[in-house]
Amino acid sequence: MTTRRLGKNGPEISAIGYGAMSFSDFYGATSEAESHAILDHCRDVGLTHLDTSNIYGMGRSEDVIGSYFAAHPDAKQEFVIATKASIARDESGNRIFRNDRKHLEEELDKSLQRMGVDHVGLFYVHRRDPNVPIEEVTESLAAIVKTGKALGFGYSEIAPSSLRRAAKVAHVSAVQSEYSLSTRSPELGLVQACAELGTALVAFSPVGRSLLTDTPLSFEAVQSLDFLRGNPRFMRPNYEANVSAAAGFCALAAEMGVSAAGLANAWLLAQGDHVIPIPGTRSVSHLSDCLQGRDVRLTSEDLERIEAILPLGWAHGDRYSEAQWIGPERYC
Repeated sequence: MTTRRLGKNGPEISAIGYGAMSFSDFYGATSEAESHAILDHCRDVGLTHLDTSNIYGMGRSEDVIGSYFAAHPDAKQEFVIATKASIARDESGNRIFRNDRKHLEEELDKSLQRMGVDHVGLFYVHRRDPNVPIEEVTESLAAIVKTGKALGFGYSEIAPSSLRRAAKVAHVSAVQSEYSLSTRSPELGLVQACAELGTALVAFSPVGRSLLTDTPLSFEAVQSLDFLRGNPRFMRPNYEANVSAAAGFCALAAEMGVSAAGLANAWLLAQGDHVIPIPGTRSVSHLSDCLQGRDVRLTSEDLERIEAILPLGWAHGDRYSEAQWIGPERYC
């Protein structure tokens, strides 16, 4: 597999990584055996970057990685792992964001223990606490890196202006953001700022939560998933409009001899050498579809054809509901 660097000072990783939220039941029921089969496939095809978090299944995703490493100790050396922290609950059970070093380091320690490793390649602040200056948070993260528990640090879902503020304190290895043909807001400055600063842009949901695949989730399946049934793009009439709009993209992918998921990931890889998609799936076959993108080299004519079918702003509905927007930074 072709490789990309996880930030200008970071390790070389596979150009496409894996989003391990799917090791929890977030997108439907799964099992440890199915998740281990995904990790087997990652090793077989040279996929070396795993992205997880302390809150994916309340530790379940990391536990699955840990049980795999316990059974396959050599695999620890084959993967560069990213994990995250900062989403917590107060005494009343309300969701809060904690960016203080004590919380971040304690949660990282728990993550390391669950996975059975002594460090991770990347440690993200999952959501910013707007009451804590990002300069202060960056100092805490840089101090954690000095302990050797993480090789680098990053932020998830921040604005370009926040990245630039943080970068004045210390190098930010990566920013994670939703980015795909259906969510192109990172092009309003984040893609550019990351490239300028030598920061990797790690793109989650690269296939639009199934909309950019040959087999999008049915409306009935969406109703069984808490996150998606309240997501504007998967509510009627937006759902039908989005599936209809993406049908032309699927037809183009078939004409090009690649899966729609593969073409969606190839499009992201063409947006800059610093862009790293991390598709997540419970299925080895769907992961294989996504990985077809690593072998596709899109020409300027190809990109123009894709743009003609899915022009900027084509998606119906916001990417998040108002409740889901609590935490990510909006920018324009």
